[in-house]
Amino acid sequence: MRFALILLLFSIFPLAGAKAQQTQDVFVPIGKYIQLGDAESLSAWFASNLELDILGNTNECSKVQATQIMKDFFVNYTPKGFKIIHKSGKAPMKYAIGDLNAGGETFRVTLFVKTQANGNQIQQLRIERE
Repeated sequence: MRFALILLLFSIFPLAGAKAQQTQDVFVPIGKYIQLGDAESLSAWFASNLELDILGNTNECSKVQATQIMKDFFVNYTPKGFKIIHKSGKAPMKYAIGDLNAGGETFRVTLFVKTQANGNQIQQLRIERE
């Protein structure tokens, strides 16, 4: 009986850990802000300097500049939906690829996120036409 109880406890804890990892997925809030077209909230995830490649225009820019570029993009291409289709990597560098439906077009979004002592930060964001 005691053995069965111990076995049951050990089988439950890995499930709880998997659930906690899912809720801590860095790409969930980032994806939500992209889908909403919320450049201000998205910018909270930007590194102090990051690389933006928006429709072939590549810039190494500050967080403030990147926020303005994303605001302009969302004004021109109002998001209707965003879905992460692939995630990979492990700390300190993770990436995700998603499909963005915006302004009647479909875009491929690639995000590179680096884990640092002060949290996760977007190092590179790329938006390309499908």
